[in-house]
Amino acid sequence: MQTVILAGGLGKRLMPLTRDIPKPMVPVLGRPFLEYQIRWLRSKGIRKILLLTGYQGDKIQSYFGDGRSLGVVLAYSHEPGPLGTGGSLKLAENKLESSFLLLYGDSFLPMDFGGLIQRFRNADKTGMIVVYDSRQYDTGVPCNICLDKEGFVAGYKKGSMKPYYYIDAGISVFKREVVDLISKKRKVSLEEEIFPRLIKKQELIAYISKQLFYDIGTHERIKRFEEFLRSGTIKF
Repeated sequence: MQTVILAGGLGKRLMPLTRDIPKPMVPVLGRPFLEYQIRWLRSKGIRKILLLTGYQGDKIQSYFGDGRSLGVVLAYSHEPGPLGTGGSLKLAENKLESSFLLLYGDSFLPMDFGGLIQRFRNADKTGMIVVYDSRQYDTGVPCNICLDKEGFVAGYKKGSMKPYYYIDAGISVFKREVVDLISKKRKVSLEEEIFPRLIKKQELIAYISKQLFYDIGTHERIKRFEEFLRSGTIKF
C-alpha cells in the first residue's frame, strides 16, 4: 500500500534545531528522524512513499532523492505556503492511490502494518486511525480521541482530557475519496475540519495499538526516542 508522510512541519518548539531544517529532518543519533520512519516502512515491505513537504522541503528532497539508497521509491508534493494537513493532502490529490497509509513526519510507531491494513479493508470505512490508550502509559502527549463501544471515533479534540482516554498515534489509513471533503481554496486542518465530518457519518474507526509510540514534538521527547533506539528493541 502507498504511504504518505506529512513532512512539512515547522517545529517551532524545537528551535534552534529547526532554524535551518524542517522538523522531520531533526537529527536523532546522527540521522534525520524521517530516515528512521522510511527505514521502518521498508523493513515492513512498504516501498512506495509520497512525501508532502513544505517548510525547507528542498532539504528533504536533496537528502533522500528518489529513495533508491534506502531501497524505496520516493515521490514528492511540495506546498508553496502553509496549507494545513488537509490542504497539503488535497494538493497531492493526483498522486494518491485508491487507499493509502498516512503518517505524521514527527511520530514513530514501531508496528506491523499488515493487521491494520487488513482490518481497514474489512471495515470498509473512509478512514481508520491508530490510537494508543493513555491509561497504559503516560506518553506526555495530551489525549485527543474518544471512542464509542463499537470502536468508532466519537470525538477528536486536541488537548482534551477525560473521557478522551486515547491519543492519535500518528498513523491512519484512508480511502482516496477523503480528499473530496477538502477545499482547494484555503488552509485546511484534517484533524479539526475533516475528522468531525467523518465522525458524524461513522466513517472513522479506530485501531487500538498496544505498542507505545514516540514523537519529536519537544527536546525531551527526542531524548526518549533516542533511549528507545539505544535499547535495541527494533532492528531496521
